[in-house]
Amino acid sequence: MTTLKIGDKAPNFEAKDQAGNTIKLSDYSGKKLVLFFYPKASTPGCTAEACDLRDNYQTFLSKGYEVLGVSADSAKRQQNFITKYDLPFPLLADEDKSVINAFGVWGPKKFMGREFDGIHRTTFVIDENGVLEDVITKVKTKEHANQILG
Repeated sequence: MTTLKIGDKAPNFEAKDQAGNTIKLSDYSGKKLVLFFYPKASTPGCTAEACDLRDNYQTFLSKGYEVLGVSADSAKRQQNFITKYDLPFPLLADEDKSVINAFGVWGPKKFMGREFDGIHRTTFVIDENGVLEDVITKVKTKEHANQILG
């Protein structure tokens, strides 16, 4: 689990999105950013979470938030996820896990009785100055927008 907490400076990051564009934390300077980490594109929980954020995207924008998703999927898989579910925000293809490790969301997990390493579903809300305003570790995939905006 991440050791980052509210009030910490968000780790600086730079990674490619689904279209090969380089995205950096500094691109969001002066804006609020919802940075959500999810285990795998197009799986049921991740799809529910991404679609909930999609359905509330205009609300996020109206409140001054940008939204950015991150997983270790390839750019092609991220692009397919965006296309299939009409996602309006970029998804980082963090295959080398540099962003995932910077935010400390990679580690041992249990699923159906077996243990493995993977991404812990975690969302960071970063304020205009790059400071963590919220860290959500118990993500409710179908009501995630409410958890963030609530």
